[in-house]
Amino acid sequence: MSKQIKVPVLLRIVRWWFPKLEKFAPPLATRLFVQLFFTPLHYGFNEKELEWVSKANRFRIIVNKKRVECYSWGSAQPYILFVHGWAGRATQFRKFFPFLLDAGFRIVSFDGPAHGNSQGKRTNILEFGEALEKIFTLQGEPVGVIAHSFGGVVSLLAATNGLPVKKLINIGSPVIGDKIIMTFLNAVNGSWPTGEKFKAYMIKKFNRSFDEFSSQYFIQHLKTPLPLMLVHDEHDLEVTIDHAEELLRIYPQALLYKTSGLGHTRVLKDETVIKECLKFIRGN
Repeated sequence: MSKQIKVPVLLRIVRWWFPKLEKFAPPLATRLFVQLFFTPLHYGFNEKELEWVSKANRFRIIVNKKRVECYSWGSAQPYILFVHGWAGRATQFRKFFPFLLDAGFRIVSFDGPAHGNSQGKRTNILEFGEALEKIFTLQGEPVGVIAHSFGGVVSLLAATNGLPVKKLINIGSPVIGDKIIMTFLNAVNGSWPTGEKFKAYMIKKFNRSFDEFSSQYFIQHLKTPLPLMLVHDEHDLEVTIDHAEELLRIYPQALLYKTSGLGHTRVLKDETVIKECLKFIRGN
C-alpha cells in the first residue's frame, strides 16, 4: 500500500478557494492557475539525501540568471545523468547510486531551477532543457539519461532539440498534454474551462501550443532514433499507465517495463527496477 502524501497547508487553502474564484472571478482564477503551474512545491531534503549531498563533488551552472546546483559522484569517465521531476531534487535517485557506482559509472545530477538547493521560485521546461544543455557542455555526453516524471519530458525535449542523448529511461513520465493540465487542475480543485484558458495563455506567451511541450509531440519529432525504456507502475495515481501506453503506441520501438504496487515515487527505490535500468544502459 502506497504511503499517503500529506497535502501542504497552502495547497489545501488553494483547493478551497479556487472553485470560488472560477465562479466569481474567472480571469483571476486563470492568472492564479498560471502562477501555480510554474511554481513547484518545495520539499526539504531528508537525512539520507543530505548524506549524499555532503559526499558529492558540486558544481554550478547559471540558467536564466538562476544558480543551479549540480552534483557528481564517483570518478569513472562514463557517467549517467539523472533528471528529477516537478517538485523533486537530485537525491531522489539515491537508491540508484550505489548500484551504478559499483557498476563503474560516475553519476551526475542537478536540482532544477526553483528546486532543491537551486535558486528561483518559478521555472518551466525550457529552463530545465537549458540546464541539460549546459551540463552536456561541461561534462560531455553521458552514456545514458535516467529521468523521473516531468524530467522525462525535459529529456525528450532535449533529444528532440538535437542534444545527443544515447539512451533514455523515463520513469513514471507524463505524455499526454491535456491530461497533464487536468492533473494540475485536479490538484487545485479546478475545472476544464480554466484549462482551456491556460492553453490560450501558452500560445500567447510562447507562440506554441501546450501540446508542443509534451512527450506526445517530442517523440514524433525526434531527428534520430532514440533507444528508450519506459518504466511505469500500473497503480501510479499521479501519472496513470495510459501515458506510457500512448507513447508506446506512437513509438513502438520503445521498451515498456511495468511494475505493480510501487506508485509514482516508490518506484525509484525498488531494487528490481534499478537492476532493469542498469541492464538497459549496459545493453543486455
